[in-house]
Amino acid sequence: MGEDAGGHRRGARFLCFEYASRTCRLPAAVRACRAKIAAMNLDDLARQVNTRARLTGEFVLRSGRVATEYFDKYQFEADPVLLDALAEQMAALVPAGTEVLAGLEMGGIAVVTALGRHTGLPCAFVRKAAKPYGTARLAEGAEVAGRQVLVVEDVVTSGGQVVLSTKELRQLGARVDAAVCVIDRQEGGAEALAAEGIALRALLTRADLTPTEQGR
Repeated sequence: MGEDAGGHRRGARFLCFEYASRTCRLPAAVRACRAKIAAMNLDDLARQVNTRARLTGEFVLRSGRVATEYFDKYQFEADPVLLDALAEQMAALVPAGTEVLAGLEMGGIAVVTALGRHTGLPCAFVRKAAKPYGTARLAEGAEVAGRQVLVVEDVVTSGGQVVLSTKELRQLGARVDAAVCVIDRQEGGAEALAAEGIALRALLTRADLTPTEQGR
């Protein structure tokens, strides 16, 4: 560990800050891309999501049917600049009084982390099933018991996983009455959630993405 100009020993925090400031300068191309996406409106972002996530080829769908197009949601989630821009827009959908953001395994994890950065709210990461080792918790990260929790998902189709996870969060003592997602595919998910007392707020809908999605 070195010394500063006054001869004082520099702590780990100072060294970490110094290292980050020295190594985290973004390349010019990345800065330009970020500035371009930051200037986009919601329609522009929808087109970016569609361009990034819509694949062509031959794909076997869950139903067994073969399609020549496939909407791969993980493609836009893996783009840090695009995901950050989407999360910035989603921040306006977070209800007042929300205390914890709960992202669902696995697509909701990337989204909730980005959304937490823009809202300053702590995040919980909700497993589909608790592991029998370690903390053995269903909801990792922020405590949810006794707190107003907002469920965060990437894409909502039927809404089944959101309903299931909400019930489990409520059993843990969380207060949950709303969920947000990047895309509502308008296949009955909002209605299924409403029946369980969950209001769905979506940044984009299937109608915003053209041509019509196939697959998930």
